[in-house]
Order: sequence, then structure tokens, then C-alpha cells
Amino acid sequence: MSAEKLKVKTSSKPNSRIAVEVEVPADRCKNSYNEALNKLSRSISIPGFRKGKVPRAVVIQQLGIKRIQASALESLLQKVWTETLDQEGIEPLCEPELEDGFETILENFNPEKILTLKLETDIAPIPTLKKSSGLTAEVETLNFDPTKVDELIEQSRSQLATKVPVNDRAAKKGDIALVSFKGSFSDDGSEIEGGSGNSIEIELEEGRMIPGFIEGVVGMNINDQKVLKCEFPKDYHQEDAKGRKAEFNVTLEDLKIKELPDLNDEFAKQASDKENLTDLRSDLEKRLREDNDKKQIKNRQDSLLNALVEELEVELPKSLIDQEVRVIVEQTAQNFAQQGIDVKSMFTPELVKSLMESSKGEAEKKLLQKLALNALAQSEKIKVPEDEINLKIKEVEAEIELTKEKNIDSNRLKDAITDDLLQEKLFAWLEANNTVVEKDPEKTKDQSKKKSSKKI
Repeated sequence: MSAEKLKVKTSSKPNSRIAVEVEVPADRCKNSYNEALNKLSRSISIPGFRKGKVPRAVVIQQLGIKRIQASALESLLQKVWTETLDQEGIEPLCEPELEDGFETILENFNPEKILTLKLETDIAPIPTLKKSSGLTAEVETLNFDPTKVDELIEQSRSQLATKVPVNDRAAKKGDIALVSFKGSFSDDGSEIEGGSGNSIEIELEEGRMIPGFIEGVVGMNINDQKVLKCEFPKDYHQEDAKGRKAEFNVTLEDLKIKELPDLNDEFAKQASDKENLTDLRSDLEKRLREDNDKKQIKNRQDSLLNALVEELEVELPKSLIDQEVRVIVEQTAQNFAQQGIDVKSMFTPELVKSLMESSKGEAEKKLLQKLALNALAQSEKIKVPEDEINLKIKEVEAEIELTKEKNIDSNRLKDAITDDLLQEKLFAWLEANNTVVEKDPEKTKDQSKKKSSKKI
């Protein structure tokens, strides 16, 4: 590699992109060509010649000049780009794109002449904040709802319920139906993938199945057979079923009802580690209040962060958005897998493409939030002291030890803890230097109604 510096010109482009023009000396082009020719000469096998001893003229005749030039150009591009990045201190976010395309450059490539390369790449954006203090953010107050305690208790009662057979009446909502069914699309009669089942227990409640199914089972008697006419929602996860009408041949095999346990101290012992119903209610209320408080804190933080993002000046590079989109789609797949859903069959190329397209808005929002916090940390010089990080690491390691989890990456653990502690400090700074106005949800609704009536 030549010690002489490359002649490089750079210019900024929109969306945190940089254009790079590099002039490659003719001697480097010729050297790259000769290196490619020598390498191919050593590797090619031609009858009548020993491997590695094939004359260059024969190699050129056998392979063609363009193939040798293509090999030379590929190697040259890689070396020149690496050297340019090092020389100019450029840190790219993605692979470079050739302005004229590889084929065009190859067509005009002459190892005896200077080569001018024009490339583009994304670089890390430089976020700045117009201001970060004196902001006003609004958030709706989350009032604790005592009825949530009763809802949780009823859920526990339902889980501990005894299933009692019913054979003297038709099915109605709230029952548990044992059904076998086979589904097909109405338009072409084709079988629905995953649309059949034998002796499946279904609770006859709204939302358990696609529209029309539960409603159709209601009113059936045991051993009845019926064709249910249904329609898949337009946002259904299975791409080929979205919005399509379907028919299900259903047989009601059995019917049961839930017999709920009495609401007493015995139930409390079954449903929890509490000795009586009073203690169970108190514990549930305490947990729900704590959860409500955490949500309120999170809402305050979100409102402050949204206000901060409004003050952010930055251009998002496409490569960063694409990267964040991939993270969102991967997380979605992991969530489905944790629910026992067969991700491989569900995540078709069409669905993945659709998810990536629909996730762009969320990806941009997340990136803007991250960059706003990064800009705040830079502008206000907010850092986490090393002793705080080490103390937290010891606390977490002690908790990990209790779980006997050994496969922990210490570097990743430190990075995660540092990020969490830094975020705590950033939100504490935002709370101290800005104003959050909490509004009662009823007042917010009333104000919305007044605004709506004015428009009419």
C-alpha cells in the first residue's frame, strides 16, 4: 500500500449522509491489477501447465480482461475505502454506495489511468437541543381505581373455578364449550391453515375467536352440528386470511359451566399466601397502588421526553432507522414465541415486510428519544460516577448469585447498568428543570368536548 495520502473530498448530504470523492493514483490501479492477475495465475488450473506456472498471457486469454479487472477493482475498492475512513476519521454506519455503480466503474476502469471514486455512506447524526430547561409538559393524572381489586379477585375465582357439566340446555355466553370444527374460506372453499381442531375447549366470551364463531356456538345443544359463517378481521395476523369470509363446520361435544368458589378466607388461602380475605384485599390494593404510581412516574417521564424531543434538531440516517426497525420486528417475534406461537410458520416474508413498513414510525420515535437524551447528557455533562456503577453491579451480582445464573456477560451487564443509572439521572434533571402539569382525566375529556363543539 502506498504511503502517499489519498486525495479525498467530502461533502455533507441530507439525513446524516456524507459524500466522499477519492482520487486513486494510476500506479495503485496498476498494482491492484497486477496483484489480481498474479493471484489468478496461481489459482487457475489449465491442462498442459503446472498450477501456479501458467503464463500471464494465457491467463488473460482464458479468463478475459474484464474478469481480471473486476477482481482488481473489488480489491482496490476495499483497500481504498478502509484507508479513506482511517485517513479522514470517518465512522460509517453502513457499507458505502457507489454513485455510478460497480458495473459502470468497471466498464470505464483503466489500470493505466487515475480512478475517481464517488461514494456515499451514513454517519452518526449529531443531535442538538434548542433548549432543555423551562419546558412545560402535560400529563393526565392516573387516579387509582378501587374496583381493580375486585376484578383481580374475580380473575382468581375464575381460575380456581370448578367445571360442572351441563346437559339440559343450550349453550350460552359464559359457558365452556368442547367443540370440534373445520374451517374453509367462503370465496374458494380452500381449507384454512390452522382453522381446524378436535375436542377444543373454548370459553364462550367475546373476543375468544374471530367474529361470528362464539355467537354461532351460543344456542347450540350437545351433539348439534352447525355451519358458522364468520369473517376474519382486516388486521388479522395471518396474511392470507385478512378480511376474508369463512365457514366453519362445528360440532358441540360437551358443555360446562364454571362454579366459582365462595369469597371467604378459604378462597384467600387458595389464591394467595394470605390467611384471610381482608389481608388479600389489602395486599392487592397495595400492589395496584404501587403499580399506579409507577405508571404515573413513567407517564411524567414520557411527557417530559416528548417535550424534549420537540426541541431536538437532528437528521436521522436511513441505516439507523432500518436497524431500529429490525430490532422491533425481532422483539415482536420473540414475544410471539414466548406465547407458544410457531413464529417460523407465522412470520412469512410478506408479514415481515408489512411489519417492517408499519414499524418505521415507532422506530423513528424511539431513535429521536434516544438521541434527545444523548444530547441532554452531552450538553449538561451528566455522567454516572464509577463508584455508583460498581456499587450497583455488586447489588445485581448478589441477586444473580441467588438465582444461580452463571452465563452472565460482565461487560454487557456493566453497560446495561450504566445506561439505566444514566437514564435515572437524566429524568431527574428533566424533572428538576422543567414543569409537568398533571390534568384530571375528566377535565381533559370535558375540554376535548368543548373544542369539538366549537368546531361544529
